[in-house]
Amino acid sequence: MKERGLFICVEGLDASGKTTHAHRLVRSLQKRGLDAIYTTEPSGAEIGGFIRKHILERRRRVPSVVEALLFAVDRVDHVRKKIKPALKGGKIVVSDRYVYSSLAYQGAAGLDMKWIEKINKLAFPPNLSIYIDIPPEVAVRRLRGRRSVMEQLKIQLNVQGIYAILVKNGSLLPVDGNRPRNEVAKDVLTIVLDSLENHRKH
Repeated sequence: MKERGLFICVEGLDASGKTTHAHRLVRSLQKRGLDAIYTTEPSGAEIGGFIRKHILERRRRVPSVVEALLFAVDRVDHVRKKIKPALKGGKIVVSDRYVYSSLAYQGAAGLDMKWIEKINKLAFPPNLSIYIDIPPEVAVRRLRGRRSVMEQLKIQLNVQGIYAILVKNGSLLPVDGNRPRNEVAKDVLTIVLDSLENHRKH
């Protein structure tokens, strides 16, 4: 999809630091005089709020089909109301999670990834997708004490397996997230600035 802006998504396991690095990236870009905004999935709209309250903040997961469909509906709303308008306005949009999270989490739960892609066909691909890579054991340790349906090592291991496939096929660009935050943030910013320079040339 051709837009004036640049669309970046940041992916990773739960508690991987992706939210921290998405926010830091936006601040770093803004300090350079660039018009960058942060957004997240689930979105801040009605469906996203429902997902946070009734799907994610519970001890037992709902059926993965329900998860996938709800996230797909929220994503359509997110793209239409926030992402597309921002890109058309020339902004750099940094999304904390995107369609790859559906592929990873619901795919790891056993859903067919082709079907997940089909119900998300309106979710156009980002210009750049960064994966903050941490060991699943680290994710589970960081999740302790949080109210999260994903606080199980088996879930995180399976999700990492799908993310590894997405890295291998070139959908995601990995960054080692199991390092000091400043080092990770520096690498993320370098990747994005390089991508921005290439985007402007074409």
